[in-house]
Amino acid sequence: MMTIKNKITWLVRSYKELSATELYNLLRLRSEVFVVEQDCVYQDIDGKDDKAIHIMGIYNDELVAYSRVFGPNDYFEKTSIGRVITSDKLRGTGAGHVLIEESIKAVNKYFLEVEIEISAQAHLEKFYNHHGFKAFGEGYLEDGIPHIRMLRSV
Repeated sequence: MMTIKNKITWLVRSYKELSATELYNLLRLRSEVFVVEQDCVYQDIDGKDDKAIHIMGIYNDELVAYSRVFGPNDYFEKTSIGRVITSDKLRGTGAGHVLIEESIKAVNKYFLEVEIEISAQAHLEKFYNHHGFKAFGEGYLEDGIPHIRMLRSV
């Protein structure tokens, strides 16, 4: 397994700060993973990107990791992290763990919140447990994929 942690450049942008190229690249990556790879037809462009802080991991001049974070009441009642993606090129390298760490840092910097809520794909529960998230409530289907709500409190 290659170590990637120090080789990714992290960019954090509000919606207004995104360049047209950055917006295109993040929408392309989300489509590649959530629509094509996961074979899930759904409306990714949900009208909420303008409220989000966008976390982008760049490796070899390519967007390879992405998430968006929201303040309280912009997505959930609590702050939240969503659309968490790593490119298939970097899976298994630890890039996903670094992405979550960067996302948590962004929540703390921009929203000064200690609780973060996520809607996680159920098969990733242990991954998120590693970062302090705990499942709550019943599992549910979101766009045909089993999900579970999780909360991280400090």
